[in-house]
Amino acid sequence: MFPLQGAQMLQMLEKALVKSLPESLKVYGTVFHINHGNPFKLKAIVDKWPDFNTVVIRPQEQAMTDDCDQYTNTYQIYSKDPQNCQEFLDSPGVINWRQHLQIQSTQSSLNEVIQNFASIKSFKIRYSNNLLYMTSETVNKLIPSLLDTKNLPPTGGKPKAINQDMFKLSSLDATHAAMVNQFWSFGGNEKSQKFIEQCIRSFPSSCVLGPEGTPVSWTLMDQTGEIRMGGTLLEYRAQGLVSYVVYSQVQTLNKLGFPSYSHTDRKNKAMQKMSDALHHILMPSHWNQWVCSPL
Repeated sequence: MFPLQGAQMLQMLEKALVKSLPESLKVYGTVFHINHGNPFKLKAIVDKWPDFNTVVIRPQEQAMTDDCDQYTNTYQIYSKDPQNCQEFLDSPGVINWRQHLQIQSTQSSLNEVIQNFASIKSFKIRYSNNLLYMTSETVNKLIPSLLDTKNLPPTGGKPKAINQDMFKLSSLDATHAAMVNQFWSFGGNEKSQKFIEQCIRSFPSSCVLGPEGTPVSWTLMDQTGEIRMGGTLLEYRAQGLVSYVVYSQVQTLNKLGFPSYSHTDRKNKAMQKMSDALHHILMPSHWNQWVCSPL
């Protein structure tokens, strides 16, 4: 186990992870934001340096005081050799398998390893495998070989205009966390609301305010740089608001020089259609999350 300390090592790690995109995307995005202020105070651990095989991003031990808080106890993993990373992942100080936790990765080949741990360590897993999209601007910058401009839809990558008299573009504040939490399929509890509050305080967000001056559609960003937790109030759906909000969020991140990406459930055809229209590129890798709960 080798904890990376100091700006130079972390910048070297960020550059190295670019070479493994899109499989390393979840870890790359997290390391990028560690190198841009690290508001979640995360740390990077590798099996060896500089010629690493496996990277684990995790919170500091002192932040992980609640054994039941999977939103804080979250790890991002990338391995060049997923079939042989089990020993490192079981090393002391890498992952606390006794806690309720989440593992996130854009590398589906880790599933076998994590399922093996479930048998050995006696915990149950709720596994999600979803479609992974990267914005065309980020693809062009980081992995231009995956950008085929000839096959992009003729939308210009922009959303339809919204009624400017009725709706106003804005950003979220922490008081909106309860509303976001209510609509988030991975949330809906007290611990997820605390996590959402931290995301809103730490990173850019976008929303559309309705006639009453409160958010009716929104999206935000988490500690891995992913655009997620989007939602629209039921009575304002089918008006193109979420498309407008996501587009605005991407423009904000582009201006800051941040990479941007997202995931979509395989059954959610409407969001897939929206991603295509906004010129978000479907990646050959998938978005994976393992929610692990001790038995």
